[in-house]
Amino acid sequence: MDSNSEGVDFPFQPGPDERARAIARCYELAREWGLTLPAVGPIVLDFGLGCFAEIGEVEFWVANEEQAGYCGKFLFVDDGQTCPYHRHAVKHETFFVLKGRVRMVVDGRERVLAHGDTLVMPPGVAHSFTGGGPALLLEVSMPSIRHDSFFADPAIGENGII
Repeated sequence: MDSNSEGVDFPFQPGPDERARAIARCYELAREWGLTLPAVGPIVLDFGLGCFAEIGEVEFWVANEEQAGYCGKFLFVDDGQTCPYHRHAVKHETFFVLKGRVRMVVDGRERVLAHGDTLVMPPGVAHSFTGGGPALLLEVSMPSIRHDSFFADPAIGENGII
């Protein structure tokens, strides 16, 4: 998926009504926080589980330049909403908390990150994050490629792989 792709084409998203509500919530929070979101189609992920409010996130891909070797995206999670436990074989990520707080679980150990905190995530390190209230993270990473996200829950994606 390149920088200008429409998020609606990405698999593992909720139905259109829930997707619309999630996107509206992101724009509402961005306005409250005084932020401008990139003019891209957001990806509203429920990871194929159908319980977006508990397990999901909204991604705004600013850039995903495979040939140039970089990616940047905004990640929204709401209060109590979790991006589930997973690892990447290739992708190296750095997370920066722009707004709110998140509870990160990294290789089984929990830590809380708040506004202004940064966390580097090398390939192979399992991690998840949960909003402690609405939260916005900036992910700066190697490109996001399909089949490089390996989830602990095999019900996610295709046998635990997205």
